[in-house]
Amino acid sequence: MRVVGEGIEQGVYPIARALEIAREVGLDLVEISPNAEPPVCKVVDYKKFLYDQKKKQKELKAKAAKTVIKEIRFGPQTDEHDFNFKKNHAIKFLQEGSKVKAFVFFKGRSILFKEQGEILLLRFVNELEDYGKAEQLPLLEGKKMIMVIAPKKTK
Repeated sequence: MRVVGEGIEQGVYPIARALEIAREVGLDLVEISPNAEPPVCKVVDYKKFLYDQKKKQKELKAKAAKTVIKEIRFGPQTDEHDFNFKKNHAIKFLQEGSKVKAFVFFKGRSILFKEQGEILLLRFVNELEDYGKAEQLPLLEGKKMIMVIAPKKTK
């Protein structure tokens, strides 16, 4: 196996000799790349090696993109001014990279106007076409008609 590490002579050794080298230095022999030909082992302090691996995993997790979902609520009878006001907020959210969950909330008997709600959401997504695209068509769940809009990827 190929042995690497700080303060030792690197090279290809039999397993017994590699373990002996690690013992002489007072460290552990850790297999780094088992699929390589010959397999690569490193002479390190195993606990420090595990600590460094955990630290790298945490950094990767912290750098991972977190998806933020902003909600915008409409009523089935939302007028033009309110619609434009909420559309401008949605544009801002999409430019920030957040997803927008637009929904029409039906109270009481207003559920009779579900076509109006669907038309409103389709018009909303149509006007946001330059900033994002719909992930799904309007879907009625209980008293809410929901639609999710994802931001467009910018280069």
